Amino acid sequence: MKLLKRLVQRLLIFGLGIFCVWLIVFVVFETADRRLSWILAVAVTYGIAAYIVLPRAIRMGLKILQSKRVPSYTITGDGLPGDPVNVVLVGTLQQLRDAFAALGWSEADRLSLASSWGMARAFVFNVPYPSAPFSTLYLFGRGQDIGFQKAIDNSPRKRHHIRFWALSQKRAQATWGTAGFWLNTERPPEDESVLWIGAGTRDTGLSFTRLSFQITHATDSDTNAERDYIVGELRKNRSIEAVQVYRAGENLVTERINHYITDGEITLAILANCD
Repeated sequence: MKLLKRLVQRLLIFGLGIFCVWLIVFVVFETADRRLSWILAVAVTYGIAAYIVLPRAIRMGLKILQSKRVPSYTITGDGLPGDPVNVVLVGTLQQLRDAFAALGWSEADRLSLASSWGMARAFVFNVPYPSAPFSTLYLFGRGQDIGFQKAIDNSPRKRHHIRFWALSQKRAQATWGTAGFWLNTERPPEDESVLWIGAGTRDTGLSFTRLSFQITHATDSDTNAERDYIVGELRKNRSIEAVQVYRAGENLVTERINHYITDGEITLAILANCD
C-alpha cells in the first residue's frame, strides 16, 4: 500500500512538473513573444514563472506529499522549508531589543514597497542599509514578529541576521511535543516574558531560490556556526544567562533542505536585564 501511494505521489508530481513547463513555455512565453520584443518576453515570462506559476505549483506539490514531520524549520511563503530554528531567548520584547542594540545590531524595517525598493537599490549599488527588511518566513502560522541584523564589511549583501517569533511560555509548556505547539498564531503581549524562537543565518551574497528561481540573498550553509556566533556575542556582552542546549522537535532530512548544515540543536538562554 505504501509503495502504491508513493508511486501515485511521484506520478502526480511528475505530471505537475510537465504541466508547469507547458504553461510557461507554450502559453506564457509564446503569448508574450507575439506581443513584445524577445528580451521583454523573456523578462515577463521569468516574472510570471518565478513569482506566480512555480510558487503555486510548489505548494500543490507539498500538499500531494503531505509531509507530517514536526517543523524544525521555518517555512517560506511558497511553503518550502526555510531557515532552521536554532536559538531561543526568554524575556520581554524590550529586553530582546536592548540585547541586540547593545551588540550594535539594527532592527529590520518592516517589509513594504518602499523598504523593498531601498533594499534593491542598496544591493545593486552596494551602499549601506543597516535596517534593511527581511523576506517573510513563517512559524506558528505567522510571519516573524521581529528581526535583527549586523552588516558584514558595511555591505547590504552580507550580514548576520536573525528572525524571532514570540511564544507564550504557558502555551509552550502546555503543548510541547504535540502538533498544537506549532499552530500558535497568536502573538503574546509585548510586556510579557515569552519564548523568542529564533532562526539565525548569515547572508553571503546574491542567489536564486531553488525550484522557483526568485532573487534572494545567498546564505551560508553552516547554521550551527551562525547560532554559535550569535550566542557567543550575547554571552560576551553579558546579555544572556543560564545557557542550555536542547534538541529540535524532530529531525528532518537536512541534506535536501536548502543545503543547510544543522545538528538539530537549539540554544536556549535567559535574557539579562539590559539596563
